[in-house]
Amino acid sequence: MARLACPLSRSIFKQSQHWRPLRCCHALTLATLGGDEARSTTIKLWSKAKRKAFFDSPEGVLLRNLNDCSKDGDVVQALRHYDHARQSGTLLTLDHYNKLLYLCSLQNGDVPHLGLKRGFEIFQQMLNDRVQPNEATFTIAARVAAAKEDPDMAFELLKQMKNVAVAPKLRSYEPALFGFCKRGDAEKAYLVDAHMVESGIVAEEPELSALLEVSVAAKKEDKVYEILHRLRATVRQVSEPTSRLLEEWFDSEYAGKIGREDEDGVCSSCGEKLVSIDIDPKETENFSASLCKLACQKEAKSNFVHFQKWLQRHGPFDAVVDGANVGLANGHKFSFSQLNTVVEQLRQMSPSKRLPLVILHISRVNGGPAQNPKNRRFIENWKKNGALYVTPQGSNDDWYWLYAAVSCKCLLLTNDEMRDHLFQLLGSSFFPRWKEKHQVRTLGSTCGRPLNMPPRYSIVIQLMVVGMCQSLHNLWTTSE
Repeated sequence: MARLACPLSRSIFKQSQHWRPLRCCHALTLATLGGDEARSTTIKLWSKAKRKAFFDSPEGVLLRNLNDCSKDGDVVQALRHYDHARQSGTLLTLDHYNKLLYLCSLQNGDVPHLGLKRGFEIFQQMLNDRVQPNEATFTIAARVAAAKEDPDMAFELLKQMKNVAVAPKLRSYEPALFGFCKRGDAEKAYLVDAHMVESGIVAEEPELSALLEVSVAAKKEDKVYEILHRLRATVRQVSEPTSRLLEEWFDSEYAGKIGREDEDGVCSSCGEKLVSIDIDPKETENFSASLCKLACQKEAKSNFVHFQKWLQRHGPFDAVVDGANVGLANGHKFSFSQLNTVVEQLRQMSPSKRLPLVILHISRVNGGPAQNPKNRRFIENWKKNGALYVTPQGSNDDWYWLYAAVSCKCLLLTNDEMRDHLFQLLGSSFFPRWKEKHQVRTLGSTCGRPLNMPPRYSIVIQLMVVGMCQSLHNLWTTSE
């Protein structure tokens, strides 16, 4: 047999099979007596007398006194009652010992070490008296050990619970776990965590946050991301302290060095790849129909119906361009050259090498910079190739380019974040998901600059194996 780690543990093990039964003061029920009314009345009276006898007994008086001390947190007076009971031969039960140990575990400002000093003495006496400890006993004793800044003893007590067939609870692990985390001993904190998992106990935010903090301090990145996965699985919304801890980690220089953003959504640590979650085609059809209905209510119906018919004749397109937004991307002066550069970029990217559909309001096509011969050539070229639609006077071209992109199931080039009242009217959870997979943006000055394409993976929390690194941070922050 392996030698137990401490004298206290050996004492628990030796005496675990010789616990004395506790005094029973519970009343017997009628069901136990088989329905004999007279006899049950006698038993009730006997039970009442038994309870009164216990109430007036030295044991009962001691329990009431300890209850009063517990309410006031008075460990000094409780120890006086205990010493007097020992001297007078009063028989202590599990309730007595648990209340005493609880009081000894409290941090008393007047006598900070008295309870801690006497706590294990009382626990040892309990074992000598062969009073069987329960989960609460072990947990309180572990708290006494933690208060003495001895998480090793707290962990040893925790491990001995199994030897006496006492099932631990989550609270049983806290003294050892928090003690090791406070001390900065990550490896021993992980041992407590492993023991907890083995016992089928699920850690909650306080425990996971403590593990996260000690892992961050120790720069154990694998553990940091493992704990992030567990937080995601068990905690719907983290508290403010945990949130700050996460921010500190991802803002740290060390976190920046071990992780990098991958455009393909591949984690540089574990090699897992984020997936692109397809949109249900039926959802797209329903959204297109509701968009059309709303546009016809907000626009002149004949104008929008005319556009739908035009789109059926000339479409579908591989991309749609919000002409006004792109032409004004760098200031207040509209630039056809800038717009044409982007149009050509999209044409080169298109599988069919076809020009994208450019949506422009009639005022942009007939006046101002449109009169410049060079700009006029751009306009005529788009018209000749069936790639320009001019929206009529009084219309909002946003409805046109959005409907075209949705109905053609194609890319939409615009820097518009689509947050104003018009898009709020859509009132659908589908729209943000559609934008994520279809919106293309320009990056600064357009000349020669690449376009900002939609991500190749869906920006939502995805279930992946333990070990995801910086990509998990990017995933969480961009999905807010």
